[in-house]
Amino acid sequence: MKRLAAFVPVLAAVAVAVPLSLATPAAAHASCGTTVSDKDGSSWGKTANGANERSGSSTGCTIKGVAYNTQSLDYHCYTVGNDDYTWTFVRNDATGVTGWIRDDLLSDGGSYVHCGF
Repeated sequence: MKRLAAFVPVLAAVAVAVPLSLATPAAAHASCGTTVSDKDGSSWGKTANGANERSGSSTGCTIKGVAYNTQSLDYHCYTVGNDDYTWTFVRNDATGVTGWIRDDLLSDGGSYVHCGF
């Protein structure tokens, strides 16, 4: 019985530690210059008027173009930026420009398909 009593605390410690070791790493942001293939395939109609299309998922990345609320966007996928916001990689169907737009600037919240990084 003493062996079982000594083993229970060890088993409890392992049970608590296992979920922590199985946790997935935080998603990486898209560095400036990152492009991705179209994983989503959805076209959507609106964005916030004048949303910057950037070369990566950060406001520190170059602005490649501007998406207006009259332009249709093709969503490719989303990732988490280094600012903890989600960002969607888009192709502006009106201009052909591809870039990253922060999801809170998109009228429907952006893509639901994760880029995988």
